[in-house]
Amino acid sequence: MNNIHSNVRATFNPQETSPDIHWSAYIHPLAAVIGNVHLGKKVMVAPAASVRGDEGQPIWVGDEVNIQDCVVLHALETEVEGQLVREAVVEVEGEYYGVHIANRVSLAHQCQVHGPASIGEESFIGMQALVFKATVGKNCVLEPKALVMGVSVSDGRYVPAGAIITTQEQADNLPFITAEYPLRRLNSAVVHVNTQLATGYGQQQFNRERKAA
Repeated sequence: MNNIHSNVRATFNPQETSPDIHWSAYIHPLAAVIGNVHLGKKVMVAPAASVRGDEGQPIWVGDEVNIQDCVVLHALETEVEGQLVREAVVEVEGEYYGVHIANRVSLAHQCQVHGPASIGEESFIGMQALVFKATVGKNCVLEPKALVMGVSVSDGRYVPAGAIITTQEQADNLPFITAEYPLRRLNSAVVHVNTQLATGYGQQQFNRERKAA
């Protein structure tokens, strides 16, 4: 497919790599997945999303992640003259990534995760939110238009809508998600919907291709 292809070779990325995509993932024809990218099981990539592992790489997307409309995943260059740029990567379980998205994460419409960055399991990144040079822990919520840059957000916190978090002190003082927090179950519901969409659209595409053959 024209929307899924390898990167081109460059001084900052001399290897030509094609995306590694699990058969159960679905990528809409109007989305782009390029270069050194891994997409896990039942990943849903919606129209106009861009997952581009051609500068900073690799970009890792775990199982049952949804990448909604107009989401951008990209990273700063991670290699110079064959050497790893340590400050341009995140380390997860001993491996280095431009961007790492753990399992069952929701990346809502128009949000951006720009590496070096990582998002922990079961977290929700809200509409038009931005994560840049930052790590977000497990079971977190970034409400719409939140900005997180240059910090580490620990597990189980939420970032209020429109908040700008650029110091570690601000990140450390973010509120915890409690039983009273109204969005505490949002990510589970969004993952539930989008894994079914990935399966259903994938089957629909298979049926169309088989009919056309």
